[in-house]
Amino acid sequence: MSELAIKVRDLKKTYRGRPPVDAVCGIDLNVPRGMCFGFLGPNGAGKTTTIEILEGILSPTSGEVEILGRRWDQDPQGIRERIGVSLQETELSDRLTVRETLKLFRSFYREAISVEQAMQWVSLEEKADTWIKKLSGGQKQRLAVATALVGNPELLFLDEPTTGLDPTNRRQLWEIIRGFGEQGRTVLLTTHYMDEAEMLCEQIAIVDGGKIIAEGSPRELVASLNANHIIEFSVTEADNTSHHRSLIADELHKIDGIREMRELDDRFQLTVDHLHLILPALTEMLSRHRFELEQLSTRHATLEDVFVHLTGRHLTDEVEATVNA
Repeated sequence: MSELAIKVRDLKKTYRGRPPVDAVCGIDLNVPRGMCFGFLGPNGAGKTTTIEILEGILSPTSGEVEILGRRWDQDPQGIRERIGVSLQETELSDRLTVRETLKLFRSFYREAISVEQAMQWVSLEEKADTWIKKLSGGQKQRLAVATALVGNPELLFLDEPTTGLDPTNRRQLWEIIRGFGEQGRTVLLTTHYMDEAEMLCEQIAIVDGGKIIAEGSPRELVASLNANHIIEFSVTEADNTSHHRSLIADELHKIDGIREMRELDDRFQLTVDHLHLILPALTEMLSRHRFELEQLSTRHATLEDVFVHLTGRHLTDEVEATVNA
C-alpha cells in the first residue's frame, strides 16, 4: 500500500479559448497518509481546479494523479469507495430528514458506517427526524460533512467547510476534523481562515498562478518570513495625504531592521525582528516630521502574513468575496 494518500506529478490543466487559459501549470504534490493537509490560495489561483481533478470531477490536460495508490483512469470506482467529499455548498433535499439523507448517501458505499454512527460523529442525533429545511446553517454544514463521512473514507476532501459559520459552529467542525485525523485517516482541507489552517493542518501548500509557491508546516512557513513581529500604524487623516504617505514610506526605508514595508488602505505594515529597536526609531521619525500617530499595534507574525507576503492579498478578502457572492 502506498504511503501517500495523494501523489501528483506535473499536473496541468488548460481550458480552451482565445487565448487558452492555463489554470494549473505543473503542480507536484505529496500528501502522506494520516495527515491533515491544507491547500490554500486566492480566488483564480488554480486551487479549485486542482482539487476537482483530485476528486475526479475534472480530467487533467496532462500529468499524473494517484489517489490512495490508484489512478482515476484505471480504477475510478475503487477510488470513489475510499474517499469522502464535502463541498462548500451542498444542496440537500429540504423534504428529507437527517436520517433519511444519511441513509441515502450510505447506500452508495459497500463498507459504510451506520447512519447512527455518522450522526453521532457530527452531534446530530437529536435532529435525526428533523427535515433539512428546519436545520440551522451550522447543522446543515455538519450534515454535509456527515454525508462525506458515512462512506467510511480513508481520505476526506473538505472544501471551505466553515465558511459563513459562527465561531461556535466552526469549532464544532474543527473537533470533527480532528477526530477523523486521530483515526489515522487523511484530510485535504481548503479554507479562507488562516487560524483554521494553523490549528488543523500539519502541512500546507500555497498555490498562486497555477503553481505551488510555498509548502511546509505552519511554523516553517511563518519562519520563512525571517521576522518575528508585525507593526501596523496609521497617522491622522490630516496627515494621510499622498504626499505625506510618500514621505513616510521614504523615511521608513531608511530605518535599519525593517525587513518589509507595505502600504495598506489606511495604514502602514512593517515586518521586523526587534520591536525594541524599531518602535523608538519609528516614533522618533514621525515626531521629527510632525506626524500625529493615530493608531499603533504590534503582534507576532502569522500564516496570514506569509500569505500576504507571497500573494499580495489577504485571505480575509477572499472570504468576504465568497460570502457576498
